[in-house]
Amino acid sequence: MNERILVTSALPYANGEIHIGHLVEYLQTDFWVRFQKMQGRNCRYFCADDTHGTPIMIRAQQEGITPESLIERSRKNHMRDFSDFEIEFDHYGSTNSEENRELCCEIYKSMEANQLIETRTVSQAYCESLSMFLPDRFVKGECPKCHAKNQYGDACDSCGATYAPLDMIDPVCSINNEKIVLKDSEHIFFKLDPFRPFLKEWVRKHTPNEVANKLDEWLAQVLRDWDISRESPYFGFEIPGRPGKYFYVWVDAPVGYMASTQAWCKLHGEKLEDWWKSEQTKIYHFIGKDIVYFHTLFWPAMLKNAGYRTPEQVFVHGFLRVNGEKMSKSKGTFIKVRTYLDHLDPMYLRFYYGCKLNSSIEDIDLNFEDFLQRVNSDLIGKITNLASRGAQMLGKKLDGKMGVVPEEGLSLLARARVKFPEIAAHYEARDFNRVMQLIRSIAEDANRYFDEKEPWNLVKNDEEGTRAVLTTILNVFRLLAIALKPILPEYVKKVEELLGEKSYLWSDTERNLENITIQPFAHLAKRVEQVQIEAMVAASVETQVVVEEKEAAETYDPLEPEIEIDALLKSDLRIAKILSAESIPEASKLLRLKVDLGFETREIIAGIKQAYQPEALIGRLTVVVANLKPRKMKFGTSQGMVLAVGPGGKELFLLSPDAGAKPGQRLQ
Repeated sequence: MNERILVTSALPYANGEIHIGHLVEYLQTDFWVRFQKMQGRNCRYFCADDTHGTPIMIRAQQEGITPESLIERSRKNHMRDFSDFEIEFDHYGSTNSEENRELCCEIYKSMEANQLIETRTVSQAYCESLSMFLPDRFVKGECPKCHAKNQYGDACDSCGATYAPLDMIDPVCSINNEKIVLKDSEHIFFKLDPFRPFLKEWVRKHTPNEVANKLDEWLAQVLRDWDISRESPYFGFEIPGRPGKYFYVWVDAPVGYMASTQAWCKLHGEKLEDWWKSEQTKIYHFIGKDIVYFHTLFWPAMLKNAGYRTPEQVFVHGFLRVNGEKMSKSKGTFIKVRTYLDHLDPMYLRFYYGCKLNSSIEDIDLNFEDFLQRVNSDLIGKITNLASRGAQMLGKKLDGKMGVVPEEGLSLLARARVKFPEIAAHYEARDFNRVMQLIRSIAEDANRYFDEKEPWNLVKNDEEGTRAVLTTILNVFRLLAIALKPILPEYVKKVEELLGEKSYLWSDTERNLENITIQPFAHLAKRVEQVQIEAMVAASVETQVVVEEKEAAETYDPLEPEIEIDALLKSDLRIAKILSAESIPEASKLLRLKVDLGFETREIIAGIKQAYQPEALIGRLTVVVANLKPRKMKFGTSQGMVLAVGPGGKELFLLSPDAGAKPGQRLQ
């Protein structure tokens, strides 16, 4: 039987750059796929850029380019980042492809044919000046529960409440701050509840227990119909027979797995049906826990209805935390892949993730101190050290020629080989951390043997005995390289070149390497220095702070053009009392103020940090431009501007009213 294995990772969105949090998924998928291929299995890894939706359309408009230009630029950048991180896809496509359009239309028509489509009127947030319906994340306003201001239209970052955009207080369009209105439109729905009996059985067999238990809560009740359409204007595929209606991005995104397969099939003379309909194919999805419902409810129902194979397993992972906390732009721990690559070799993070990743859905932590220790101690000190000491001595003292493994060496190799079935089982189960534990134990055993034999002394009197010891050590190192190849492919290529061998398969562990001349030794890896990590973090912080301060800090130019008196009179200047003031550590010029305007309190971010100590401002009266449009920035939203005079820096002075002024009074 010619069994096929089809593997996917979630599609990265074309509206952003790849960061080290994303790599948790792509690296563990790459590890698993490379292991399958080393076993000689017919395994293929497919992915693509997720390219459709309102955010892509809006960003392209803001940049003055077409959405097609934007997504092509993004795809090239993503492919470069993945390639430089040694992640190898069999095909990397785009959801904005003709293959994807055809498959989406086919799947939709099967929904219609099976009477699973229903249309009904939906009331939605609408921006009249933009002439478009707004997704939830393009609406902002006051949380109806805790009254935090400037929250998104689906959930409150302050209290965690979820709601509909129009449940908010004073909701506005986040693009232009204009008030939204309620408008009706006809939407298309996919009936999901008819698949509930199938899904109840499917999730138990094909998802992790933690996920299945959570899904059982949904499947215990009627499943709501799924809204699969969006209104024009929208960047995406128009629904056949429905002018002005477009597929919701979460319809065509997973179909992108199939479309990428189809594009690969065209290039290699294969058939999509053999990969997506044949019982000889097993499909595996690697995803994050934030997109479980799409992949375990909607997606299998779509596939089942259209007559395609449903996934054999949906592997779910947690998020990345850095130094025990969520990734932070202000702390420099929100690190883009390109920034990492500017400072460190990808093998270090591949190695570290290998030490941390397992089959659970728990978050993993990238601790920089632990990262430094594991790379320098284990990869360099225990593993690479075997090759550098063994190969260099063999080259310098014994003409680079290996001999025969002695009896004692055979015993050492046997202890290593006996662990390989367990290593393979852990690879298969995606428990890469256990793989690395076994690799480390083999390396430690080999280092003890090396130190006990003292070949640096032995070579003075017994060259052939030394050759036997070094032959043993290089054979153990070769086994370690084979075990590490799914995790460190480029590193192991250098080992293959050193030993003059073809690309390793798992079966190559069964033989010894004897009586051959090795190539001159080239360094495989060097230690990571603390200064490299510090520079990487600093670069991540600096980029953000510079941008945000440029956007946030007020600037004053004495040579502005003259204005008419009417323009000045449009400013609503109010007396405000400063209730609290605090420094923003990540910004050199900014303070966060909470002010009382008499009728309400507001938060204002002001560029007066160099002139005032925060505690000295509390209780002080000042003048605020109260009708200035709120400005959203990294450090929060500034709901006004305090007025100050002076050249800037330390020489900046807040306007202060005379005694007797009260918060809320308007300046005439």
